[in-house]
Amino acid sequence: MTLEVLGIYATAIFLLIGSVFVIVGVIGLLKFSDPMTRLHAPTKVGTLGIGMLLLASITHSFATGGSSIHELLIMAFLFVTAPISANFIAKANIHRGVCAPLPDLPDDGTWSTLTPVENERAPREEATEGGRA
Repeated sequence: MTLEVLGIYATAIFLLIGSVFVIVGVIGLLKFSDPMTRLHAPTKVGTLGIGMLLLASITHSFATGGSSIHELLIMAFLFVTAPISANFIAKANIHRGVCAPLPDLPDDGTWSTLTPVENERAPREEATEGGRA
């Protein structure tokens, strides 16, 4: 077996693994009913699936004699932005109230996404009432 044939086999394996992860993510997205549980399927499993598909593209490129760095940049961008977008989607669902209520925190603490706006404006109002602008 030559290096090119081994690269083609590795590419096929990476494609199969990536496709399975993407299919599991799609099934999870369709099956789960709650928005917060539905969020985990595409962000966790889908990211790994797309990463494997990009790894298959890199392997195929090197096996056929080319070089491809674009996929590494895409993977880096994907692995950085997917958790951030999932966090923003989760915060939007919490603020809309479409998910289960959050549990109470010990010591009368508050969740960082649910900090009341009045607490942030109070020091400014006190400063303007005292004659400072």
